[in-house]
Amino acid sequence: MTAALRIAVVGDVILDADLDGSASRLCPDAPAPVVEHPVEHARPGGAGLAAWMLARDGHDVTLVAGFGAGPCGRRLGEMLDRCGVTMADLGGDGPGVEKIRVRVGGQVLLRLDRGAPAGVAGVPDAVRAAIEGADAVLVSDYGLGVCADAGVRRALTRAGGPVVWDPHPRGPAPVRGAALITPNAAEATGLAGGGDAARLRRVLGAGAVAVTRGAEGAELADGAGPAVLVRPPVVATGDALGAGDRFASAAAAALAGGRDVQEAVRFAVAEASRFVADGGVAVLGAPGPPPPPAGDGEDAIALARRVRDNGGTVVATGGCFDLLHAGHVTSLEAARSLGDCLVVLLNSDASVRRLKGPDRPVVSQDDRASVLRALRAVDAVMVFEEADPAAALARLRPHVFAKGADYDPDRLPEAAVMRRLGGRVVPLPFVAGRSTTRLITEVTARARS
Repeated sequence: MTAALRIAVVGDVILDADLDGSASRLCPDAPAPVVEHPVEHARPGGAGLAAWMLARDGHDVTLVAGFGAGPCGRRLGEMLDRCGVTMADLGGDGPGVEKIRVRVGGQVLLRLDRGAPAGVAGVPDAVRAAIEGADAVLVSDYGLGVCADAGVRRALTRAGGPVVWDPHPRGPAPVRGAALITPNAAEATGLAGGGDAARLRRVLGAGAVAVTRGAEGAELADGAGPAVLVRPPVVATGDALGAGDRFASAAAAALAGGRDVQEAVRFAVAEASRFVADGGVAVLGAPGPPPPPAGDGEDAIALARRVRDNGGTVVATGGCFDLLHAGHVTSLEAARSLGDCLVVLLNSDASVRRLKGPDRPVVSQDDRASVLRALRAVDAVMVFEEADPAAALARLRPHVFAKGADYDPDRLPEAAVMRRLGGRVVPLPFVAGRSTTRLITEVTARARS
C-alpha cells in the first residue's frame, strides 16, 4: 500500500444529527406532522465531516478547529477520535454549534440550529507545525469564525503543501496563493464581487478555481486556457448533503498525492458524484475507524471498483463469522462461484454484541477478518459497525449479494439497497446442523461435564 498522506483540515466543526422518525397524524393544535419514535444518527459536520472522509480514505489527518468547552465539543471529539482524526484545538470556550435535521422517510421536515461558535483563543506552535508539515491543507470554512482569525490566516500563508479552500458566503475571502478554491455556484456569486471561475481566479490570486455545479460537474479555470466544464462520469441524484465536502476533500488528497489541478478536479467530480449516487452521508455509517485493508494491500472498495471497471461481477456476502465452521466455508465457496471476486462484509465487535449479546463475539473482529482472508474463496473483507450491512453495500456497490437460504431474501434490509443498485440477492446453500451458537453450546456443555 502507498504511505498515508498527511493532510491538515482547518475550519469550523459542527455536530450534525438526523432525527429519523415516522409520521401518520397531525398535531391537534396545528397543521404540523407528529414525528414519532425518532432515532438520532449523529456525525461530525463542517470541517469535521471533511476530516472524517479523509480519514476513511486512509490518510493521516489533523483537524485544526475550535471545539469549545461544552458537551457538543466533547461529543465531537469522541467521534473524531474514533475515526482516527488527530485534533488540534484552537482553545475557544464557546459551546459549539449543532445542526439537527428532522426527517420522515428520508424527507427533511425542518432543521434546528442551536449553540454558538467555540471561537479561537490562539494558534499554538503545534497547529502551525501541522499546517506547515502537511502534504496538503484543506480549509473548510463554514462562516463561524475560524478562517477569519488573523493568526490562523497567517499560519495558512506558510503552508508547506497546496491549499484547497472551500469557502462560505459568511466567511472571509481565501488567503492569496491558494492552489484551488472550490465554491458552489451560489457561493461564487457572492465571492469577491461575483463572476465566473476565470474572473474569480484572477481577483482572488488563486492557482485555480473550480465552481461546483451539482449534477453538471465543476467549472474549472486554472489559467491554462478558457474555463472548462468537468462533467461527472454518471449523473447522480439523491441526498447531496456533504457532496461539497467530498469534492473538496478528494481534490485536496489528489493534490497532496502529486496530481495536477486538472486531474485533481476530475477525480473530485467523480468522487462527489459517486458519493451522492451511493446515498450521501448515510453511506458513512456511524463515526468509527475506516474498514481494515484487504489481504493483498487493496481495500475492498478499490477491489470492487477494479473488477467492475474490467467488466467483472462483484459478489458480496455478510455475517458475524464468529467461529468459522464447515457451513460457513460451503456458503463462501458457493458465493465466490457467482462472480469474479467475493467481498465479505463482516460485523464489527460492537455490532456483534448488539445482535448476539454481551458474551459475543468469541473471536475479535481483527482475528475473524484474518481467518476469512486466508480462505481461497475470499478476496477482501470489509468491517461495518451497523446492525446490518446495508450502508456497506451502498458503498461497495456489488452486482450480487449472497445470503444463506435460511433467510427470506425479500425481507432482508439489504434487498432494498440491491434493488436501488440494480443488483440481485441470491440464496446460498444452507448446511443443516452447523452453527456458531451450536458450537458454543457444545463446548460449554463439555466443559461442564
